[in-house]
Amino acid sequence: MFAAAISEMISLSAVFPFLSVLTSPDRVLKYPVAKDFALRFGIVTPEQLVLVFTVIFATAAFLAGSVRLLQLWVNTRFAFAVGHDLSAEVYRRTLYQPYHVHLARNSSEVISGVDKVTTATEILFQMLSMFSSLFVASCLVFTMEIVDPFGATLAFLGFGSIYGLITWLIRGRLLHNSKRVAREQVMRLKAMQEGLGGIRDILLGGHQSKYCKLYGRADLPMRTAQGNNRFFSMSPRYAIEALGMVLIAFLAYGLARKTNEMHTILPTLGGLVFGAQRLLPALQQIYGGWANITGNKASLIDVLMLLDQPFPEELLLSHPLPLNFRREIRFESVDFHYRHDGPWVLKDLDLVIPYGARVGFVGGTGSGKSTTLDLLMGLLQPTTGNILVDGTPLTTSTHRSWQRIISHVPQSIYLADTTLAENIAFGENPENIDMDRVKLAARHAQIKDFIENTPDGYETMVGERGVRLSGGQRQRIGIARALYGQAKILVFDEATSALDNMTERMVMDAIKDLDSDLTILIVAHRLSTVCRCQIIFEMDKGRVVSQGTYEQLLKSSASFKEMAEIGNNN
Repeated sequence: MFAAAISEMISLSAVFPFLSVLTSPDRVLKYPVAKDFALRFGIVTPEQLVLVFTVIFATAAFLAGSVRLLQLWVNTRFAFAVGHDLSAEVYRRTLYQPYHVHLARNSSEVISGVDKVTTATEILFQMLSMFSSLFVASCLVFTMEIVDPFGATLAFLGFGSIYGLITWLIRGRLLHNSKRVAREQVMRLKAMQEGLGGIRDILLGGHQSKYCKLYGRADLPMRTAQGNNRFFSMSPRYAIEALGMVLIAFLAYGLARKTNEMHTILPTLGGLVFGAQRLLPALQQIYGGWANITGNKASLIDVLMLLDQPFPEELLLSHPLPLNFRREIRFESVDFHYRHDGPWVLKDLDLVIPYGARVGFVGGTGSGKSTTLDLLMGLLQPTTGNILVDGTPLTTSTHRSWQRIISHVPQSIYLADTTLAENIAFGENPENIDMDRVKLAARHAQIKDFIENTPDGYETMVGERGVRLSGGQRQRIGIARALYGQAKILVFDEATSALDNMTERMVMDAIKDLDSDLTILIVAHRLSTVCRCQIIFEMDKGRVVSQGTYEQLLKSSASFKEMAEIGNNN
């Protein structure tokens, strides 16, 4: 920044002697300073003097350009390096947020916020450019004041007043547009996610036009606001250039009236013109930077809010020691609600899960089955009550150790667009994958034969979200993934509800044959899924209303018997 300003001062200072020598070299040689300079460097003729000052001016101009180019490179590298750090930190803090935070907000807001880091990076670059240009402009005005105080003051006040007036007039409009861009960017991304996420139903129902309209309603206002802000940031330049020409014309007229000897006017006039030519871009960069920062203020606030997300210190331990579990998991008077003003999802819940048991959870929609397992897995925390593992209460400080021994198989298995092996060893760096464990997990999940019969085996690409696999194959990949983690507790949350009866039976056979040391928890709507469980908890309105084996509940629970009869009829 300092070097750029000094180099601009040097190049501007070199203009005046260069133009003086160029217009009247004989007169210049009459000055004592010029005469001493000529004698020291062996300059005899006016032509030699012109050549020397031409080289000096060209060198100064080249130096100024080189320094500004270097400064641009430094500013760019610094801004985008910081942008990377911002983006990584926003993503990191978002991933480490508790599960209830993710439940409470739309993923479009988060993705849009991470994407807005690009805007924050641009703002940082604009700020660096602004400070640099402000310093350069100050040095240029100082140099011009030395040459012609009146002309320099007139130029600075004229240019500054125009930029100040424009700034005052459009600030409110820029802020309004910035809020609109931030809001519509989220809505546009939401429309994209909903359209692509439901592409099968959209194609079947012919709903493309609806989602195109939703996208357009968000995209057009966003682009319009961005375009307006771009216009506001760039348009003053042309008015200022016109004003500059007018000021130069009147300045030339004023100087010409003072004397008829043009060779005395031209160096001063040329120096001021050159100074104005260097000053205008600096002023425009200051104003343009301010306009861009103001026009993106709302997006920057969104990024800062994501950066301000609390970071749980206990999660910094990426590989804590697994919690010891050998006897039982116990819920004691557990109550839970998602919001302080919301209804109770679980109320006075008491249950015991023995080590190594096959446990089923059944009940109607909204009975609290999945929430119970989310609490057990440490994704949610009880509003009141305790969850104990071998008599020790689970706390926020032990959640990561507890989760080290849990694997989860959801209803919808997420598969990355990569190989079967990498999907089974999900989250593992490819170079660290233990293929023996992958194959063992695939064998226990009864997917090994299918994988090894494909042309590429474990290197077979599954496609985005596993589109090249059947529902049963995806579920068994999910089971293999859970087994690869060598967990002691497997949680199946509606993992087979979307499968046909034959595929479900194959998946349940795979679960039945798993190691007897595993504690397996199964949430299901269909009772056929849990008929082999050693303990079944029937839940209703956030409470356990009955428990026992399948046969015991058929005898003791009328509601369970009714569910079984409905299942048999279906």
